[in-house]
Amino acid sequence: MKKIINNRLSVIIVLLVTIYAGTFFQACEGNEEDMLMPEISYVRITAPVKSDSLVAHAYMGNNIAIIGQNLGHVDEIWFNDQRAALNPNLVTNSSIIVQVPQVIPTTVTNLMYLINSNKVDTLKYTFSVDVPAPQLDRLVCEYVETGGTAVIQGNFFIDNPGTPLQVFFPGNIAGEIESLSIDEIKVIVPDGVGAGPIQVKTIYGSTRSTFYFRDDRNIVVNFDNLTAAGGWRSGVIGNSNPAPVSGNYVRFSGAMAPGAGTTWDEDHFSFDMWPQANGRPDAPFYTGEIKDAVIKFEVNVVAPWESAALQMIFTPYSTTGTNSYIADASVPRGLWIPWQATGTFKTDGWITVSFPLSDFNKTFDGAVCANKLTDAMLRGLTFFVWNGGVAGKACNPHICIDNIRVVPK
Repeated sequence: MKKIINNRLSVIIVLLVTIYAGTFFQACEGNEEDMLMPEISYVRITAPVKSDSLVAHAYMGNNIAIIGQNLGHVDEIWFNDQRAALNPNLVTNSSIIVQVPQVIPTTVTNLMYLINSNKVDTLKYTFSVDVPAPQLDRLVCEYVETGGTAVIQGNFFIDNPGTPLQVFFPGNIAGEIESLSIDEIKVIVPDGVGAGPIQVKTIYGSTRSTFYFRDDRNIVVNFDNLTAAGGWRSGVIGNSNPAPVSGNYVRFSGAMAPGAGTTWDEDHFSFDMWPQANGRPDAPFYTGEIKDAVIKFEVNVVAPWESAALQMIFTPYSTTGTNSYIADASVPRGLWIPWQATGTFKTDGWITVSFPLSDFNKTFDGAVCANKLTDAMLRGLTFFVWNGGVAGKACNPHICIDNIRVVPK
């Protein structure tokens, strides 16, 4: 009897499980079948201050908020022929936050496509992707001779067959394009070019650079008419091997120890420009905000540099007849150590270095300096390759530097 009861219970349990399972799978199948087509009420900008700004287009890389209904099952969004990266955490039934792809579309439909996870339900919504005007970040070298190749780096360099990309040098003189990609232009420098911004034009707009070609603003030393004469070391001057970027340059070369600063070689690795001894007036190199300025110079590292830092030290007008400030931990300075990341540094010809004055906050051994760079210090300048608090390896660097200037970022 007991056995019969158990058998009856087993049958009942099996029936219940079967009914439950059938109901569950029907529910799942019903969810797939009943998945609703997404609907868009409007699209807006994500910035809180502009949350009420409705948009029908956006620049590549912008974040937008899609507001509507039945959005919870959307797992693909395409802008033209470019798929956006979709974060499931930013998808709800009533909104989706997504970044417009940063790749220029090949086929332009001016449509946004929202695709449900069943890959069947797809909403097409009119939405345009704006391509920005050219973005000019830097010239690999700001000093290039006539007939030489200037290399401009940035983004959105679009060459359209109907509206070709153009580069204009100071004087509104067009340069011949040698080659280009989306983020780099190689252009031949034409005759008659002066100093000033470069302009790049594409079908999507025109942009003038904030940097200057052959920048002649606020030159501190160029080792031609503006030298470091009067200092204890005016620098070893060269104009060949390597070929100059523009006239004379200072050369730092010789044996360098591997430690953090055991070598103190003023003769081969330094210059002191003391304005009072140099016959210059008591006037700053730069009169704007320090936080908005950079020190720039051209450099050509011919033989690998693998030890110590280039110490860049501004000094007041009163500083002359002593370089004790080099080892004074109270004097803030900039430390340029381009070899530190990889263990070695060498350039392929001349390049332009840009170093923020806001980073002139180190001591001679790489610690954070208690004092800050002030306007009163922007009178004299010393460059010295030494210490920096970094351990490298024994090397024989050959570093050439020219056209040191202080300019806006």
